[in-house]
Amino acid sequence: MSTSPDYYPGDKEKSAFEDAEAAYAVEAAPDRMIARRFGKSSPLLSKLFASGVEARGVERVPENQRESKNAWNNLLMWWSVNTVFDIIPIGVLAQSTFALSFGNAVATILCFGTLGAVATAFIATLGPITGLRTMIITRFSSGYFGCTIYSVLNVLTQLGFATTTVILGGQTLSNINPGTLPSVVGIIIIGVCSLIPCFIGYNMVHVYERYAWIVTLICMLFLWGLGGKAGYDINAQKPLEDTGRALSADILSFGGIIFGSFTGWAPIAADFNCRLPHNTPPMRVFLLTFFGLFIPICFVEILGTALMTITDPAYVAAFEGGSTGGLVAQVLSPWHHFGQFILVLLALSVVANNIPNTYSAGLSMQALGHPFAIIPRFFWVFLAFVAYTIAGVSGRQHFSAILSNFLRILSDWTAFFIVIVAEEHFIFRRKNGSLGGYNLDDYDTPSKLPVGVAGLLAGCFGVAGAVIGMSQVIYTGPLGKMVGAEIGFELAAAFSAVTYLPLRALEIRFTGR
Repeated sequence: MSTSPDYYPGDKEKSAFEDAEAAYAVEAAPDRMIARRFGKSSPLLSKLFASGVEARGVERVPENQRESKNAWNNLLMWWSVNTVFDIIPIGVLAQSTFALSFGNAVATILCFGTLGAVATAFIATLGPITGLRTMIITRFSSGYFGCTIYSVLNVLTQLGFATTTVILGGQTLSNINPGTLPSVVGIIIIGVCSLIPCFIGYNMVHVYERYAWIVTLICMLFLWGLGGKAGYDINAQKPLEDTGRALSADILSFGGIIFGSFTGWAPIAADFNCRLPHNTPPMRVFLLTFFGLFIPICFVEILGTALMTITDPAYVAAFEGGSTGGLVAQVLSPWHHFGQFILVLLALSVVANNIPNTYSAGLSMQALGHPFAIIPRFFWVFLAFVAYTIAGVSGRQHFSAILSNFLRILSDWTAFFIVIVAEEHFIFRRKNGSLGGYNLDDYDTPSKLPVGVAGLLAGCFGVAGAVIGMSQVIYTGPLGKMVGAEIGFELAAAFSAVTYLPLRALEIRFTGR
């Protein structure tokens, strides 16, 4: 941006022009602008950014700075993120918590997984379209304050995911050779390995995730084969399975967990492709993200359910004594030391899953508002690492309870978040809609963004739906009690969908934005 030689602005015009210049400079060269904000520390930050550490945080990526990277990298990234050890316990919950037979567990994974993958893949398409991080996109539906609320929820979500991840990885490392490595040390090792690429930034994250899936997929195939040798019995759980209404309740509750395991990525789905060219076909991004989620998650979750069908007493005892890690160790035991090596690789595979949590938690902290955004991204990433490592050390004895309860609650808020963003995009921001698209230059100007009343009220209705449909140890809502199952995410999505449309139409009518 520059003035023509014969243009001389007045004081007010000059001030506005300088503000616009500064905003553009942040987008065009965020490393230099961020470094300048810290006075005497700016030379150190400049060197850090020059060495390859990503400076850009939640600032929009202008079209002329997009990287001409192949969208197929998106598929490989999600493949690496989800072909990991910590997806196995989600499948294990089908039998350990809900006593579902193998057939019903697989059907539930495929059906609810499809729904969750579609929702998350849609959010991913908004990255190249806007050049914005996911949480910042919510400003166009729920306003600046609404974005802050969503960012808080997302910080908790990513830290929750990261906590369960480091616990499982750390405990598995400590169980490989019991007595030699404390689980606390294992948790710290997983956390540090996750921090390094996230501290460096976007490009390093993609480099790691582009290849990490290869080794882990081979290990998963080993598990499938060794489990088959031990003897899968797909009818083993049938005598224990509920019938009638109780069975439906088990399927709905487990389905909510599966939905959450997919939509847990929705609040960060655009973070990792916002640098793709703006003309990247949305359908290509959608399909690559969908299959990058659906195939590996279903593959690994079904592996978890299959391993639980092994009826050999040694395997049953291994699970009872060491949960999922103990069961997997028993499956690999015929290979002795090589099996232990495979278990080490599986334990370390959770790093690929934890990298997006760590990276996006930092971005969501920046999205809380201007005072947070001016602090370098890598600082918030480090803070996220400290938070979930401490939480992992504190909660390491309660992994299964944390995982199942966390995923159920997670599916509730992501459901209404996705619905609100989708209605805004397809109804109000469509080409012939009342707003006719996104004015992307307004992403950081509260006075030009929606007031956010519609988004906040619809979110509140979504929370009400989730509470009414909740069925957990801590609380059971009236409809949850009536059905006998967790139906929180279904009601959260329905309540917010019905209320957002008229509320947003009224908001646009009275405010014009």
